[in-house]
Amino acid sequence: MRSRQIPAELLSTIRDADWVDHARRPYVQQGIAYVPVKEGYPCDMELSPRVSYDGRGFFMAGRIAIVQGKEPTAAEIDRIEEWKKPAAILWIRSCQGVERIPDVRVLRGKPSEVSCRELGMVFRFDPLRIMFSQGNRTEKARLMRTVRSGERVADMFAGIGYFTIPAARAGARVHAMELNPVAYGYLCRNIRENGVESRVVPECGDCRDLLTGWYDRIVMGHFDSPAFLDIAAGHTLPGGTIHLHAAGSYPPEIPESCRVRFGEIDIRRIKKVAPHTWHYVLDLKVV
Repeated sequence: MRSRQIPAELLSTIRDADWVDHARRPYVQQGIAYVPVKEGYPCDMELSPRVSYDGRGFFMAGRIAIVQGKEPTAAEIDRIEEWKKPAAILWIRSCQGVERIPDVRVLRGKPSEVSCRELGMVFRFDPLRIMFSQGNRTEKARLMRTVRSGERVADMFAGIGYFTIPAARAGARVHAMELNPVAYGYLCRNIRENGVESRVVPECGDCRDLLTGWYDRIVMGHFDSPAFLDIAAGHTLPGGTIHLHAAGSYPPEIPESCRVRFGEIDIRRIKKVAPHTWHYVLDLKVV
């Protein structure tokens, strides 16, 4: 593509310029816009055609590429390395136990602590020791839109702060509970680095022992959450909401002993986590 380079903030000023090729779209990278140029007009450079990635699915955590599911082939690993040139490539086979400790195999490179930025927030963690779910980005954004300033929120399975920090950024007072001491260390660090210390009370331990008083909203971001639902409902104010995460072929059934506590129930299917298994979120309104 024949193009000219201009600062991205000036794109709107050249919209009607004679030399702009409107049959193509500008390409923006690091504040520079590469604007397509019509034939017959001078250009700054020729850009090679963009090549799309057609290999094995993966996601980036900082400079580390992470593969989930079945074991990748050598050719698939080579393709990821060629495409992204990551510092390391990890294969996460599963997450073990209630503490969600990843079963990880290092396929290439030397992994280290990483920093992920999402929605203006930073999350630091060690991918060899801590589970990180990129697919929760939409739920983080949704929580930030839903939470009202001043709410008292319980995050029963806080991890490294996936939902604690978005809720605190939205103005909530958050009680963040995490059982895994390693994850708890990163939770405290991420709270500090995101500047929400004044709005979060973190605690390390079993959330069933740490819940206190009443909450306007409870986040249950663990696939074993249905087993804890009765306890959570007993700490939620009337009119409050429980965000229950679960995994299965179908959304979880609400036990009859709990069903009478809830009015409106909203169900969302988030992502596929295994063959015939989906990540669901249920928003349960307490009556």
